[in-house]
Amino acid sequence: MPDRFPFLRLLAILLIASMAGLVVLQATQQAAAQERVERKSFLQLLFGGGNVKKSKPPTTTRTSRVKKPARSVKAAPPPEPAIEKLENAQKILVIGDFLANGTADGLSEAFEKSPGVVVIDRTNGSSGLVRDDYYNWFEQAPAIIEEVRPSIIVVQIGSNDRQQLLVNGKREAVRSVNWLAEYSRRTKQLIGILRTRNTPLLWVGLPAFKSPAMTTDIVALNGIYRKLAELAGGEFIDIWDGFVDEEGKFIFTGSDINGQQVRLRGSDGINLTSAGKRKIAFYVEKSARRLLGDAATAGVAAFSSEDFPEIFMPPAPGESAAAITRTIPVAMTDPDLDGGSALLGDMPASASLIRSPRDIMVIDGILPEPPANRVDNYTWPRGNR
Repeated sequence: MPDRFPFLRLLAILLIASMAGLVVLQATQQAAAQERVERKSFLQLLFGGGNVKKSKPPTTTRTSRVKKPARSVKAAPPPEPAIEKLENAQKILVIGDFLANGTADGLSEAFEKSPGVVVIDRTNGSSGLVRDDYYNWFEQAPAIIEEVRPSIIVVQIGSNDRQQLLVNGKREAVRSVNWLAEYSRRTKQLIGILRTRNTPLLWVGLPAFKSPAMTTDIVALNGIYRKLAELAGGEFIDIWDGFVDEEGKFIFTGSDINGQQVRLRGSDGINLTSAGKRKIAFYVEKSARRLLGDAATAGVAAFSSEDFPEIFMPPAPGESAAAITRTIPVAMTDPDLDGGSALLGDMPASASLIRSPRDIMVIDGILPEPPANRVDNYTWPRGNR
């Protein structure tokens, strides 16, 4: 019997097939969600491979770590005990401004291991010789000296003095004629006060500064200090070369007392670092040790008042001084080896009458005759000399 509804049968078959396809597609998507299969490339299809699953890293179980014994750290050596100063130690009195305060710190470090020397710091950082209304050194210095009774006085002042000075009721500009005259008078007055007891005076000069204008003024002040200190029998300590380069220009970094390159000045170009303070003290230390003698050594255990050396400063110009007699050095073992045959006091008078060619040329203006045949020998005919 012929099929009367072929179209409906075909439609039913297609509907069943599509439903079956949907079921298969849904199952495939679920399987893909559970395990993603990597699609093979063309090369993998030709040569195989590509289906190797990556193995999961093995799970590690946490185990307790065994603590290693801590390394033994060496303890830092204990600081050296401070050297106890003697009751009758020689006193170095330091006065002046903020630079002098740094010098006092450097000197304290320099004589730290010297029981026979103690450094007394009586500085005032903002003081000077101009603003005596702020701090009057002319009134304060005598009381300080009477209290301390120092063996040596160290002065460093002037860094705050670059300002107008009142002279006869009129304010004078820095380094004007009247300013320099009044400042010199005040410097001389202070030196006179410090030298009342004939105490050795070490006047420390000022270093260069970053400001060229300030450095120029400091050069003028150092000239005043040097002249007046030496006229009064004191000693001027020149530190200038230690804080400038070969061309005389200001430097931040330079050599310390051991020759190492270090920072000497602060960022403002005025203040000093610890190395800079110690360097200034190094200049002063040499003169102080020369004056103190054995009292400045580190091995002094005890001293009586009679054991301290007598500190001597050269007399000021105009003061009477013993005549100094000079003679040729004589060896104590064999005088004949060095041209001498007698000790001091027994030198033949004829030795001082021998005049060298230099003395003849400088004193008398007579040149020695040139050797024969030399270019400056104008004798004619040649050969007569």
